[in-house]
Amino acid sequence: MTVTQRSRAAAATRHRPWPLGRQGWGIALDMGSARTRAWVAGRGLVLDVPTVTFPGSGAVYPIQRGTIIDTAGTARMLDRLLGNRLPRFTRPLVVLTAPVLDGVAFRNEARTAVEVLRPRGVLTIPSARAVALAAGADLSRPLLVVDIGAHLTEVVLLSEGAVVDARRTALGTSDLDSASPVQICEAVATMVTAMLRQDRTSLTVDALRRGALLAGGGALRPEITYHLTGRLHAPLKAVAAPHTAAVRGAATLLRSAHDHPEGPAGEPSEPAAP
Repeated sequence: MTVTQRSRAAAATRHRPWPLGRQGWGIALDMGSARTRAWVAGRGLVLDVPTVTFPGSGAVYPIQRGTIIDTAGTARMLDRLLGNRLPRFTRPLVVLTAPVLDGVAFRNEARTAVEVLRPRGVLTIPSARAVALAAGADLSRPLLVVDIGAHLTEVVLLSEGAVVDARRTALGTSDLDSASPVQICEAVATMVTAMLRQDRTSLTVDALRRGALLAGGGALRPEITYHLTGRLHAPLKAVAAPHTAAVRGAATLLRSAHDHPEGPAGEPSEPAAP
């Protein structure tokens, strides 16, 4: 049985001033259970590959259902994929997407893994907010983001760009052989219904009236979008190129960091040690 998890988060934490000049390399990373995508400053999207490493004779999948289970394997994968794509002696700024739920554990493990790239600093951004940035959404208004990935589906309510409610289920497009699209849509509808029942404000209702933002590989499946529109009884807006929306949103934050040395608003992170 799929276990649905929920969490209510406080308002977004202010980011500390960022000691970064206008020059320098940067990498936006979206490390999912099925695919790892990387956007490099000046080059655009350079990677969209399976999340897999090869420590011996077989393949190992270091990230499962939104959890990094093999930090060393994740580091080896990043070194293999990106180590030779950066100029020698480069200290890039790295922007990481992270699932909203269990995000602290994911961020900690991910920061450890990306040390293999010798970053000058690391910023993290919730995947849902990255999706909203990629869509160019108006973050001053309540927004419901439905992100259907290969192994994980998150439903996140944003207000003023901050996460105020989030739920997830360990179902995704990779489960369609054993689960029907209707099951995934029912799980999303159940999470949205729970949000509506718990909400003592009008934020969830307002976000639904505005229309849910759909991202992830599930947004490319017509059978999912069809059933989900009917179950939510609300407008559904798919992000352009929804499977790469998170990494493109992280790239938006990366560009903001380069354009504004004072630092963008993101999850708290410290500069890496020299």
